[in-house]
Amino acid sequence: MPGIDECLTEAMALPGARGAWLVDWNSGLALGTAGESPVGDHETTAAETAELARAAAEFDSFTVAAEDDGEDDGEPPVEDLIVTTRAGYHVLRFVRTTFDSSVFLHLWLDRRTGNLALARIRLGDLAERLVLG
Repeated sequence: MPGIDECLTEAMALPGARGAWLVDWNSGLALGTAGESPVGDHETTAAETAELARAAAEFDSFTVAAEDDGEDDGEPPVEDLIVTTRAGYHVLRFVRTTFDSSVFLHLWLDRRTGNLALARIRLGDLAERLVLG
């Protein structure tokens, strides 16, 4: 079971990985960072992606499903977000926690060398195994 640093190291081992973060979307703070930042500052990247994550996690259009039983089982309301740019992919994977599930992994991939499907699968695995606390 990896901690934050090990988790980010594993994420950076993915093909095309340029940067990785663990972010609290309530505060916008980076709990851990690795690699590069698209804007040159990891804290700015964390704060900006937290805004996107918070919007997706709080709007009913994204969080209410037809099979939703209305129970709060501690699962994050959104599984992941994918943002594509001309140069890369940003994958935000929400992490289930014992507290409020307001944490996500953010992986920035180079568009030419990254594998979006593989990154999504591996981030899901990392999110399941991540130990916070």
